[in-house]
Amino acid sequence: MESWDEVRTAWQVARLGTVSGAAEVLGVHHATVIRHIDALEKRLGTRLFQRHARGYTPTEAGRDLFQVAETTADQFGQLVGRIKGQGASVTGDLVVTAITGISRLLTPALVSFQAQHPGLTVRFLTDSRVFRLEYGEAHVAVRAGASPEEPDNVVQPFVRIHTGLYAARSYIERHGMPQGPADFVRHQFIVPEGDALRAPYNRWLMQHIGSPSIAFRATESTALVEAVLCGAGIGFLPTFVARAQPEVMEIMPARPEWEAPLWLVTHVDLHRTPKVQACLAHLKEAAKAWEGA
Repeated sequence: MESWDEVRTAWQVARLGTVSGAAEVLGVHHATVIRHIDALEKRLGTRLFQRHARGYTPTEAGRDLFQVAETTADQFGQLVGRIKGQGASVTGDLVVTAITGISRLLTPALVSFQAQHPGLTVRFLTDSRVFRLEYGEAHVAVRAGASPEEPDNVVQPFVRIHTGLYAARSYIERHGMPQGPADFVRHQFIVPEGDALRAPYNRWLMQHIGSPSIAFRATESTALVEAVLCGAGIGFLPTFVARAQPEVMEIMPARPEWEAPLWLVTHVDLHRTPKVQACLAHLKEAAKAWEGA
């Protein structure tokens, strides 16, 4: 292809559906976008878009071009991410990703790591989606559950999070203390929505309660914690969270079968870089103080 600029313009129009949206993303005048599209269609000898009052819709040829351009852009992003991680010093950006529920543990460790390396900017991204290390979306990922199996990733055991069943003192004052699972039918419970239900402790709970006992559901881990603290019902909390809350009472202590293993995951291309190695060593050292968390 003689002009990547034209292809990139067509990709943005296909992605956003409007000339004005593409112009804003590309930082060019809308007339430039139209000129690129016209030139590319002339070069290829086919229509890439159907024009209408609401914007531009890709034709079959336009959709084919969009897929190729998107793959190319992903490959460029992968290249940029890897180049950025290849520096010989612990400077620049360090992108760490994790599930939201462990940010209370990781944030102090990441702050202290940044303090040791003033030239470093830490970007801590928490999300339910899995960030793609192979495309340079992160340098280090902290993942929970079964050991990740992506072939190009380096996976190391990190720490095991202990989880118990808790309720706020205000809830116990209203409903009393349950006398074991047989007594759960008289109580209200807080459970997650979606993938979090696959956690071993949540599977255990769902085997011991019915739908009428569920008083509160949420997708966000912080919302589940707040619901317990507010007295909405009985729910699971990491023990490191519960210990910091004087108004929380233990219903059932943590069990080994409820433990959630965490893994440190890096891409093979970045694993040996000084920045990543320094971060991994710091996190492992910090985790020594989390014994019993």
